[in-house]
Amino acid sequence: MKVIMILATGTLLTFPTIENIEPDCFSQGYEILEKLATYHGPGPNQGWVLKNARIPIEVAGWYCK
Repeated sequence: MKVIMILATGTLLTFPTIENIEPDCFSQGYEILEKLATYHGPGPNQGWVLKNARIPIEVAGWYCK
């Protein structure tokens, strides 16, 4: 299984399965999203924001089929 992410620019990223995480698609996708972004919330500005970005860039992920 590979996790696939498509950036707003149209760039396609694929990630190999993380061996020490449950093999279901939600756990794999959530683990990758946690490595790329930080969750801010709850509240009106809640969401995932890309780590180490000069300006806040919100990201989203769909983990399953």
